[in-house]
Amino acid sequence: MEILTKYQANLTAKQDLSIGESTEVFNALRFATDQEIIAPFLTAWAEKGVSADELATCAQILRDNCVKVKTNHERFIDIVGTGGSRAKIFNVSTAAAFVIAGAGLPVAKHGNRAASSKTGSADALSNLGVNIVAETSKAQECLDEIGICFMFAPKFHNLTKELAMARRSLGTPTIFNLLGPMANPAGAPFQLIGIWDKFLMKPMAEAIANLGTKKTWIVHGQDGLDEITLNGQTHVAEIASGRIKYFDITPKDFGLGTSKLKEFCDVSPIESAEIIQNVLNGNNSNRAATDIVLVNSAAAIFISGFAESLAAAIEIARESLTSGAAKGKLDTLIEGTKE
Repeated sequence: MEILTKYQANLTAKQDLSIGESTEVFNALRFATDQEIIAPFLTAWAEKGVSADELATCAQILRDNCVKVKTNHERFIDIVGTGGSRAKIFNVSTAAAFVIAGAGLPVAKHGNRAASSKTGSADALSNLGVNIVAETSKAQECLDEIGICFMFAPKFHNLTKELAMARRSLGTPTIFNLLGPMANPAGAPFQLIGIWDKFLMKPMAEAIANLGTKKTWIVHGQDGLDEITLNGQTHVAEIASGRIKYFDITPKDFGLGTSKLKEFCDVSPIESAEIIQNVLNGNNSNRAATDIVLVNSAAAIFISGFAESLAAAIEIARESLTSGAAKGKLDTLIEGTKE
């Protein structure tokens, strides 16, 4: 714990940590047990802002020390939001995961309970009936046999309960919101990552480029969503072949008009699960909810090379929904995670 106290002064002084310092600090943080030290340390780091080297170093430590999930699939994706968005809506990426899997693209979804938002992917999935605390071996089995799995972060990463409690006590985003999507236990070669802060896109993109990826999109809606939004532009950082490209997309790129999602904001885990069920069941009264799931699913399908354009990808996603394939993936995952 002395290490955290020592380096907190550096963070408070807005000094970035070197790779060696980041390694020392993060290894101490992984096993820290004093919440009164952890919480202010995480706050100081967030207030300084994370650097690309800090992110890449800490993510690599998490990757090296997690329970690994191996798979027979060569092409598969993770779709995840970092949380922390000021525009808090239902778990879009969780719903999209089933649409993507229903379209034939395997999904290795990594996530946790909410720490800085009202409902995390694990909260929504639990309310949908998925056994999120199944043995880690189930993840590989489900990914290979069903084409979708959920890897509940606490089962795969050896971090202290006090660290988790400190994060929840803060109720604001920390470096762990960024690290989670970067430490997928299955090593997903493609990713769609939603981020709550536009200004964090650059260091995160640089860190992912350093770590390596086939193709990843980091997205931030101009309305604050850590998803591709229907309400205006979405900022994108694309990482592929070690290069980073920045551009914007709009609902028009998917063949859709703009929509607002106020009725789906600030929902509980139970309400989020109900919205997801309605979308997967084809409830047309939730058109805006369906459309935001479709655009995020389509982006993932496009990123992975399953479609040549976003407009073509959304038709593949729509077929997954209307055919019942997406709902079938949820039902099969529920059955497959039963002990």
